[in-house]
Amino acid sequence: MRVEPLVPDAPPMTPAAPSNDASGAFREIVDALGKTLEGASSAEDAFAGGNGSLQAAVYERARADVVLSVATAAASRAAQALQSIFNLQV
Repeated sequence: MRVEPLVPDAPPMTPAAPSNDASGAFREIVDALGKTLEGASSAEDAFAGGNGSLQAAVYERARADVVLSVATAAASRAAQALQSIFNLQV
């Protein structure tokens, strides 16, 4: 008995490598936070230089403050979680 292998019509898909790199994700978060803070600073500088509006400067600063408070809360939660893990009895 001779069996012919099935040949698919589409080319074989290569699975993407899973990206579980926590340091890369952390770096992206910190970079995004830095860009938000830089945007707020440049909007304030533009207003101080007479090139921007007060509304844009206040909006960007408020946006940066919210992002910073969310990042601070997330870091605090992560530290609490790590502390709980370290306190586990082994």
